[in-house]
Amino acid sequence: MKKKMILRCLLGAPLGLAISFLITVFISLAVGDGSFYAVAPELTENCGSELNAVLLQTACSLLYGAAWAGASVIWEQEKWSFLRMTLTHLIVSSLASFPIAYFMYWMPHNALGILIYFGIFFAVYLIIWLSNFLAIRHRIRQINEKVMEQKE
Repeated sequence: MKKKMILRCLLGAPLGLAISFLITVFISLAVGDGSFYAVAPELTENCGSELNAVLLQTACSLLYGAAWAGASVIWEQEKWSFLRMTLTHLIVSSLASFPIAYFMYWMPHNALGILIYFGIFFAVYLIIWLSNFLAIRHRIRQINEKVMEQKE
């Protein structure tokens, strides 16, 4: 399991970086003034320069992708209940996501910003979880139907 988790972390890190970069491109397009917004202005201010901020955000994006990819092995724990896998994955992904989002200024640094962040995080998590759950349930039903057909 550890080897598989490390391999997934190594594969997930560049994916996290790619997603982070694409988000900055979409934000820059949404602003629409012709500038590229690589990082939040507050991060640039705290890091002393835009380059330092970009380097820090790059490292955090790699870490973010690695954490999410590594956490995917949770879904393969055959001896765990589905509830335990879900709660463990939710906790691990939350613990990986919140500090990075906070320190990269991907969210406002106030109580309302934190509440909105977690509201969006849990809503997106629920949508993705529910989509995967329904897809897996559909696939299991298809397999069961094929098994029943072969028995007849």
